[in-house]
Amino acid sequence: MTKLTATWLDSAKTQFVLSSLADAGFVAYLVGGCVRNALLHVPVSDLDIATSARPEQVISLFGSIGVKVVPTGIDHGTVTLILEGETYEVTTFRKDISTDGRHATVLFSNTIHDDAFRRDFTMNALYCDRLGVIHDPVGGIPDLAKRHVRFIKDPQTRIHEDYLRILRFFRFYAWYGNHEDGVDEEGLAACAANVDGLDLISRERIGSELFKLLSAPCPETALGAMEQSGVLTRLLPGSACKILFALSALGAPLDPLMRLAALGGDNVSERLRLSKKQANQLARFRAAMGSSESLESLAYRHGDLCAISVAYLRAAMFETPMSPDWMVQISRGCNAIFPIRAADLPSSFEGADIGRALKDMERHWIDAHFVLSKSDLLSNYLGKS
Repeated sequence: MTKLTATWLDSAKTQFVLSSLADAGFVAYLVGGCVRNALLHVPVSDLDIATSARPEQVISLFGSIGVKVVPTGIDHGTVTLILEGETYEVTTFRKDISTDGRHATVLFSNTIHDDAFRRDFTMNALYCDRLGVIHDPVGGIPDLAKRHVRFIKDPQTRIHEDYLRILRFFRFYAWYGNHEDGVDEEGLAACAANVDGLDLISRERIGSELFKLLSAPCPETALGAMEQSGVLTRLLPGSACKILFALSALGAPLDPLMRLAALGGDNVSERLRLSKKQANQLARFRAAMGSSESLESLAYRHGDLCAISVAYLRAAMFETPMSPDWMVQISRGCNAIFPIRAADLPSSFEGADIGRALKDMERHWIDAHFVLSKSDLLSNYLGKS
């Protein structure tokens, strides 16, 4: 018998929620990511509970004892409990009765078996009771021990139920898989055979999943498998993993946008529905990768984080080592302060002439590695004008 110990399980609030459901005659288990992560000894963020209680029964039970209840997904059996700052997502046992490749029509159930077999991967179908005893209806414990990301039963069936599971397969492998053993072959083949289904997924969801994958400590094997299976090209036509692999070999910092820039591809911001801020940063990275603008200038204009990312991207793209003084250049640019202000110009400069003069002098100052003084710049510029 596998048993779980965790501070969040033993907390008075968690035990109160589970005990309240049990005392009212319902079965209740913590399920999914919190159980999986606790067994892997990695941080737990969300506490999800699966129960035989129907949504209206959960609302009535906890509403009557003063717990705030929010019907966040009541049509699919989910309500959220907010207890002294802690959030619990409570969902009724369910089974799918029909799916369209993205959304399912569900029927509430009374059994853990039905609930487990509608989930995606074996490691996500682990249940834990209030005593910490693990219930494993689909054989997830052995897979978790091997860090083997495997679909429950037939991968084709699981994918046809929800094509988002193709992306989840690679994302979970990036975060939890055994990269030495490689990706599950049956699952990979099913993903490759169903790439057309990705067209049913919203661009926002695709962007969200890809960013989660790119935020993993070592996403290279997962991305390589995505490229091999045709999934990456389907999502981002024109993309490739070569530069990203080189980026990893350089020991570049973990930055999903930098990694996205390394992947390349056409119309990436639109295809992934990036925010305006993300789109601007990605465009800046990609433009600077192939430009001759100095790291000093980039650091001065856009900050050290941008310049550092571009330094790694350029080295990865051209397959060269990092310049010995690359950090010195960036530091020089970050600390530089342009010495000229509009008030320093003669009164004869008016309107647009002021902006033009400042811009020209600043460009000259940057090209000279920030060493020119105010008097140098003014005498040089005014002497020409």
